[in-house]
Amino acid sequence: MTVRVRFAPSPTGYLHIGSARTALFNWLYARARGGKFLLRVEDTDLQRSTEESTRSILEGLAWLGISDYDEEIVFQSRNADEHRAAALRLVREGKAYRDFTPKGERSDANVKQEIAERARTAASEGADHRANPYRDVPLEESERRAEAGEPFAVRLKVSPEGQTRFVDAVYGEQERAHSEIEDLVLLRSGDLSPLYNLSVVVDDIGMGITHVIRGQDHLTNTHKQVLIYEALGATVPTFAHLPLILAPNKAKLSKRKHGEVVSLTTYRDRGFVPAAFRNYLALLGWSPGEENKELMSLEELVGLFSLEGVHRSNAVFNFSDTDPRHWTDQKALWMNAEYIRTMPLEELLPMVRSELESAGLWRAEYEGARAEWFGRTVELIRQRFITLKDFSGQGRAYFADDFEYDPAAVAKNLKKDSALRELLPGLAERIEAVAPWTLENTEKALRDFAEEKGVKAGLLINASRTALTGQSVGPSMFEVFDAVGRAAAARRLRAAAELV
Repeated sequence: MTVRVRFAPSPTGYLHIGSARTALFNWLYARARGGKFLLRVEDTDLQRSTEESTRSILEGLAWLGISDYDEEIVFQSRNADEHRAAALRLVREGKAYRDFTPKGERSDANVKQEIAERARTAASEGADHRANPYRDVPLEESERRAEAGEPFAVRLKVSPEGQTRFVDAVYGEQERAHSEIEDLVLLRSGDLSPLYNLSVVVDDIGMGITHVIRGQDHLTNTHKQVLIYEALGATVPTFAHLPLILAPNKAKLSKRKHGEVVSLTTYRDRGFVPAAFRNYLALLGWSPGEENKELMSLEELVGLFSLEGVHRSNAVFNFSDTDPRHWTDQKALWMNAEYIRTMPLEELLPMVRSELESAGLWRAEYEGARAEWFGRTVELIRQRFITLKDFSGQGRAYFADDFEYDPAAVAKNLKKDSALRELLPGLAERIEAVAPWTLENTEKALRDFAEEKGVKAGLLINASRTALTGQSVGPSMFEVFDAVGRAAAARRLRAAAELV
């Protein structure tokens, strides 16, 4: 049997990182099993679904590198006629019925609560809560009333006896008594619009889905969907429900409560490397078993992924609303820094270019006459960076003269010794005279100058770092001189003297 899985987002907002993880797990499972990965956009909520949200979801999946769908994208709204036809077929087969209860007599408000209370009361009294007068209306009468234009909903007939059972690939055996499940509404009264449980099942059957991998919050729906599969005479797929992703206070991570931190596009826009965030998402609720690895390539993730490795316990996404340094999970930031530091330079350079372009720092010569310098400079400065934004932020001094000085660095390295007001212009003259321009000659010039002036070389090294980059830490100072260049280095040393 060929594995066929699907990711089925609702385009009513941006792509939630929990949904992105669901998409990734489906993709990994399909690729690990040589199966098919499909995308279905569940756009049946016409009031809330937008083209902008659909585009955002598609862009997010492409950014993650999992947009190689094996078949055309399915839009659920286009299948409404098939959903209705399935429900009406069940009516003709006696497995569902038309409910002609006038809308005014239905309590749409708090209907779920009322159904639950009715079920509990009926169960305690040993009675069946399906006391619907239209449940056993003969088919001929039902057809006649429908043809006469009388509005109706369609409900699935759920036996008052027995139970639904299925084995979840993550949570094990699940069962629920039929007495706890109401006669499900399949089509709404009036416009006969299909409800979620019907649409999902009919589409999954039509798409030949063999494994439904989705969030744990869908677990309660699954019992109802199993009943619909059985009524339609279709094979019930394997279900695998994924643990939830919780906020630090153990509440469910949500768009409404937690804002942009849960949006996938936030990570793209704040300088995450796609492979790094993909790696991080994979470890939210899954582990590679005995491999005990954290940094994994896409090929390694595919090779190691299995549903057996999915945890039953919920994952916690740690972040702080009040501390900018901890705006997202520290593990995600650490992993991104590791990718920036260790990934092949040829893969990193296009990302750095995109960042510099967005910041207005890119020059055509970086892929022409100065291409070698560009690669060497990125290699030099990437070791301490956390996100791609750092190349245009902390690293701005390597690509432009208009950079900001870190106040703490100025206080520590420039203002602590008033002699620097005279020393820095003097050092600038020595730097301008260095020939040829090499690391060794630059270092010798600085150390000789320090010895002549009777100061420690460290004073000039630290002051030069802040003068040339605005920072107090960074790569080897003499490599910084080499990267910035003779003219810019001398110019910045003289300018920094004014800050002393």
